[in-house]
Amino acid sequence: MKITTFITTTTGESQFAEVEIPFGLERHDAFGHTLRQSQPYVSPAAQFVELPAGMDQDWHNAPTRQVVVVLTGVLEVETTDGVCRRWAAGEVFLPADTSGRGHRTRCIGGAVRLLFVPLPKGFSFA
Repeated sequence: MKITTFITTTTGESQFAEVEIPFGLERHDAFGHTLRQSQPYVSPAAQFVELPAGMDQDWHNAPTRQVVVVLTGVLEVETTDGVCRRWAAGEVFLPADTSGRGHRTRCIGGAVRLLFVPLPKGFSFA
């Protein structure tokens, strides 16, 4: 599964990139189905967050590398190279620009509810 991440470049700017989350683990359920799974991890502090309608944050960094799942609404992120991307309910992204100039974030068309699932230090899905 590919998801978008945003990273800090060597010059301190931000940009979007793609990251592959492999489903390399398999388990069989009691009904004979093969379930494909990603590498598991324990999150230090998962939480639900509601961003207010009209929110428009200027340049800021992600507080930590974290998987973000959009539950309701539409969220827009802009990187320093001027590229904007939007995520709607059911979509996932990985902010990882914890240093440098960061990114801008906007709520589009109303409040946005998210699930933040921070990654442990040094964790890789590979």
